[in-house]
Amino acid sequence: MKLTDYNKILIIRLSSLGDILLTTPMIRTIQRQFPDKKIHFLLRSEYEPVLVNNHFLEKIFLFTRIDDENKKLIKELRREKYDLVIDLQNNLRSALVCNKLRVKTVKFNKRDTAKLLLVKFKMNLLKNAPQMPVRYAELFDDLQLDDEGLELITLNAPSTLFDPNKKYIGFAPGSRHFTKMWPKEYYVQLGKMLNDDGYTIALFGGKDDRLLCAEISTKIDSIDLSNKNDLLQTTVDMKKCIGIVCNDSGMMHTACAADVKVLAIFGSTVKEFGFTPYTGKESGLLTKYLVLENKSLSCRPCTHIGRDKCPKTHFKCMLEITPQLVYNNINLLFNS
Repeated sequence: MKLTDYNKILIIRLSSLGDILLTTPMIRTIQRQFPDKKIHFLLRSEYEPVLVNNHFLEKIFLFTRIDDENKKLIKELRREKYDLVIDLQNNLRSALVCNKLRVKTVKFNKRDTAKLLLVKFKMNLLKNAPQMPVRYAELFDDLQLDDEGLELITLNAPSTLFDPNKKYIGFAPGSRHFTKMWPKEYYVQLGKMLNDDGYTIALFGGKDDRLLCAEISTKIDSIDLSNKNDLLQTTVDMKKCIGIVCNDSGMMHTACAADVKVLAIFGSTVKEFGFTPYTGKESGLLTKYLVLENKSLSCRPCTHIGRDKCPKTHFKCMLEITPQLVYNNINLLFNS
């Protein structure tokens, strides 16, 4: 399928933070490669900050959980008279929108069967699957993805006052799911080791991570920069760090968009799902990011999203990635 045949395009990716950030290389590339195209985007209202300053988009529309508001939204979208809808969400909600618009639609293949086979039977049909932004771009034969990474435009968002005499390493310890979270006790141990090396820890997270960040902050030399989901503030502050230590989470992708080095710790999920840190042409090189995972376990992956507890109860996927191991790799990555 070729983009040259369409002029006015609606992209749908309703959620979540990381998934929407992973669409930004595609948005940028379409607009640069085909500057005559008009690109609109539909996402859930709580994720508006991800794209609110994106100058490659002509308009963004907000999907809510209120039926009456969404009825008005559909009417607005119909008036736009799109030539093409790109459904990157490909779920029931996005399908309902597409059906009501009655426009030529291309749907992203989420490869759910392959993910199920990997999780349930450890049949790995995703071994050579590219990262998600590359897969998005592969929907179109004439789209050549650029060499740049994720994009989160902050404009004039103010930076927190960091002490210019200190060196900062960021921790983003939260995640929506327990099995994707490296233990908080390990973050504390790692923080103390880095404190001994002269680093101050900057803690990052949204409103659901504030208690966790507060608990960690009291035990190490740190500044707690978790907030009420002020994504633009978080991105600006991350730029002040020499690198970010995080889980497989939306904060990981935010750190990539902030263009800082990222050390990500993967537990119940694996790189084959395509959601590793994306930095464009340099993705996968040690100088940009590093993923630590326990490859010795036959039970991984136990999910492609995350779980609220370890189904085997041992949680070795995280517990065997020790603070010392992470510390050693920080020295390799952040000082390279």
